[in-house]
Amino acid sequence: MKPSGRRHATAGFSLTEMIITLALVLIMAWMMYGFASGHHQRSQKQLCADNLQKIYLALQVYANDFGGMLPLNTNAQTSEAVLDVLVPKYTADTSIFICPGGRDWQIPAGEPLSKRKISYAYYMGRRLSAAATENPSFALMSDRQVDTEPKRAGECVFSANGSSPGNNHHRFGGNFLFADGSVQNSGPQLTFSLACPPGVVLLNPRP
Repeated sequence: MKPSGRRHATAGFSLTEMIITLALVLIMAWMMYGFASGHHQRSQKQLCADNLQKIYLALQVYANDFGGMLPLNTNAQTSEAVLDVLVPKYTADTSIFICPGGRDWQIPAGEPLSKRKISYAYYMGRRLSAAATENPSFALMSDRQVDTEPKRAGECVFSANGSSPGNNHHRFGGNFLFADGSVQNSGPQLTFSLACPPGVVLLNPRP
């Protein structure tokens, strides 16, 4: 009996199928653990909170030198112009002014902030001693916000779609530093009110 001229198909993946499968696995891994993933940004938020608490220590020392007053510059348009006074006298560690969840460039140690771009918004006009004693929930700083307007609970404070502005943590909210040194996380929609009393101005960093 003559053998058949037909060849039986071999079991297993073809090269094309293997490439497609590998590509899908890589895409899924990026969605779950990549820069814009919730998993990645949750871990980055904790590092961001650590940054804000380190800045708080510098603010405390500054306030001790100025009768409780925090950095103030009435001509400032951005947070860099005000917080510049902290470096290098009150901290030489400029890495703490860059949110690890964002994509802002690192600043060389001891380099002035006024000519650089930082990641954090600043509530200018607070007195640390009075704010901490009378209302420790007064916000001192936060991740970059969508704008500098006062905000009520339920309003959008950080980017809701991952686009600039207010997207330090993509679309997963951000952190607030309060006058008692605590840090609270919020989603894109604010879970508490952030009214600015007279004399207090919110300054975002450079766009």
